[in-house]
Amino acid sequence: QVQLVESGGGLVQPGGSLTLFCAASGSILSVYTMGWFRQAPGKERELVATITSGRSTNYADSVKGRFTVSRDNTKNTVYLQMNSLKPEDTGVYYCNAKTALRPYWGQGTQVTVSS
Repeated sequence: QVQLVESGGGLVQPGGSLTLFCAASGSILSVYTMGWFRQAPGKERELVATITSGRSTNYADSVKGRFTVSRDNTKNTVYLQMNSLKPEDTGVYYCNAKTALRPYWGQGTQVTVSS
């Protein structure tokens, strides 16, 4: 079992920045890729960014150049630095951890970009 707890969401103006945090606990050694997904109202959940245990990263085209995903294995934490935020970045952001058996999800944190 892997438990994920997100934090760091909130309300920010367009052009602003936020950093999301995802603290993992439990069977951490079984996790090989972690990532962030988001879901806007009325839309499907979509991939934002992923990072492997070897720190290879992958980003959605819509966030490339603005978002940065990183991880600190000593703290079992994954970060998502979000810059130049746009209203279309609004949504619930979910942390995801992949293991050989199944994926795990956090409870989500709300990000609202609005003036």
